Amino acid sequence: MAAIRKDAKPKAKMGRPSSYTKEAFAEVCRQLGEGESLTQICLKPGMPSRPAVQRWLDERAELRAEYVRARELQADAYVDQMLRIADTASDAGLARVQVEARKWAASKLHWKKYGDKVTQEISGPEGGPVQVVTTDWNALRAAMKKAP
Repeated sequence: MAAIRKDAKPKAKMGRPSSYTKEAFAEVCRQLGEGESLTQICLKPGMPSRPAVQRWLDERAELRAEYVRARELQADAYVDQMLRIADTASDAGLARVQVEARKWAASKLHWKKYGDKVTQEISGPEGGPVQVVTTDWNALRAAMKKAP
């Protein structure tokens, strides 16, 4: 068995170092909250790449709440954009597509506020109450054994 050398240096981590900074992440979240897409933000000079932002979120659980909040604010910004588009559009067809795209995105980003409320109701025959039937399996087995 080989002895561990006291003067041995720890192994360096593999891969490139993280580009994460609090300021960069805060700027990404600020711009998301103003209604810009993550792709648009990450294409700007000086901003992190989209995979870098995804990696930060995967590696740092403490960032996720801030990111979720930024996405909720993004949904609010989309609603503001929808109103502006509807009020100023000269092409109704284009405006409809733009509004529908933002409406869909807002309903996914902040579904509690902008999503469709879905409820499920279970009823019995002809809308009546549900009848619950229980089976005594032991009695059924005993009856089956007695049957010829």
